[in-house]
Amino acid sequence: MNRSISATPPFLRPRERLMERGAEALTDSDLLAILLGVGVRGNSVIQLANSLFRRLKRDGLSQATLADLVEERGIGKTKASIVLAAVELGKRLFGEDKDVVTIDGAESAYQNVRDLAPLKKEHLVALYLNAKNQLIKRDTVSIGSLFSNMVYPRELFGPALELRAAGVIMAHNHPSGDPEPSPEDLRLTQRMEEAALLLGIDLLDHLIVGHKKWISLRQRKVLHCR
Repeated sequence: MNRSISATPPFLRPRERLMERGAEALTDSDLLAILLGVGVRGNSVIQLANSLFRRLKRDGLSQATLADLVEERGIGKTKASIVLAAVELGKRLFGEDKDVVTIDGAESAYQNVRDLAPLKKEHLVALYLNAKNQLIKRDTVSIGSLFSNMVYPRELFGPALELRAAGVIMAHNHPSGDPEPSPEDLRLTQRMEEAALLLGIDLLDHLIVGHKKWISLRQRKVLHCR
C-alpha cells in the first residue's frame, strides 16, 4: 500500500524518530529519506528511499553519480545534489582514510595525554570514547588547580552526554613532576565515579601524568566500576 508520509504515524516518521531518539536509531533508508525530504505521487519518501537503496545498494550509493541518482523516479537534480553532498561530507569527516584512534588500555590512553607532562599549570583533560573504545574527542575540562577551581561532574560528563560517549578517561598533570595521587586526587576520582554510575557512563580511568612517570588509578584499583 502506498501511504504518504503525512498518513504515517509520527513514531514511524524518520524525522520525528531522529528528534526523539537520535540519528543513531535510524536505518540507512530512514536517513536517506530525511535527505530526500518528500516523495512523489504514489510513493512516500520512505518508499522512495527504500527503492533507491534496493537499486544502488549501500556501497553503490557511496559511489553514485548525479546521473545514477536521477534515474530513480522522483529524484531530480536538486534531491540528487543533496544526497551527493551528504555522501561527500561523510567521506571527508569519517572516511576510511581518517585515522581512528582506539584506546584499549592505560598505555594507549597515556600516549594521547603525554603532552601534559611539561605543562606548568594543572590541566584536566577528558578522552571521550564510543562503545568500541574509539576516541570521539579530546577536551580540556579545566586549567589551573583542579581543587581551587572546583571541577564539577557536569563539566566532565556534560560533553559526554552531548557526544553520546560510552566511556570517559580523565587525565591531569602534576606540575611538580611527581604523579603520586594526592588525597584530593582520590576524592575527585571517587566523586566522578559516583556521578558516572548515576549517568550510566563508564569512567574507564584517571591518569596522573608526571615529568617522567605516570599513574593509572584504574591499575591502582582506585576505580572499581566498569
